[in-house]
Amino acid sequence: MRLRSAALTDIGKIREENEDRFLRDDGLRLYAIADGIGGLAGGGEAAEEAIAQLAALAADLPGEREWDFQLVFSEINQRVATVGRTIDTTFGIGTTLTALRLWDRRLQLAHVGDSSAHLRRGDRLEKLTHDHTMENELRARSMHSVVFLNPRTRNALTRCIGQPVTPRAELLTRALEDGDRLLLSSDGITRYLSEEEISRAVAGAAEPADALGELVTVANARGGQDNATGVLVFVDAL
Repeated sequence: MRLRSAALTDIGKIREENEDRFLRDDGLRLYAIADGIGGLAGGGEAAEEAIAQLAALAADLPGEREWDFQLVFSEINQRVATVGRTIDTTFGIGTTLTALRLWDRRLQLAHVGDSSAHLRRGDRLEKLTHDHTMENELRARSMHSVVFLNPRTRNALTRCIGQPVTPRAELLTRALEDGDRLLLSSDGITRYLSEEEISRAVAGAAEPADALGELVTVANARGGQDNATGVLVFVDAL
């Protein structure tokens, strides 16, 4: 499998701390993004611990078969929750976690929170993840009913890493094709760019770093009120 990848993180225009973290491991073909929850103490520590634990666990997992990503996320969650009790005994700490593994001509994806994974294939961009937010969960439960939420609660997470009880991870396995382009991004990017804009940037770039630079630049130009982070993988040939 011939790949090209890049990763980029930016603090943005407003925040005093970058609480996003990423993993880019071309050797393991493992990529991830974690966005620490800014409303809690220790968001950066939560994201840092989640990525560190993912890297440590992955080093001991078999490369020739599918991973039990729910078990992996459970172990990561327990560790982040333990660290959280030392930082904030009342509320703990939390982070999103979206992890992508490429192996045997397919992708494995595991996801908790509101970071995103997109697949650009041919002329189409597909979002592979669902945002685990209050708004999305209520819409799913209400089906076609109208849901009204104030701006402060609509984006509140319903699942995150660091909870007392391990959240159910969203899992996906999909066959890969030559030319696929896979993007992991924090909501500091997806909040400011439309799906069409993301698709054009990913499709039009000669190198992964070029697309990420464009996405972050646009997000900052439109306010940059959050940290912006992306990991982009070009699958040149299987």
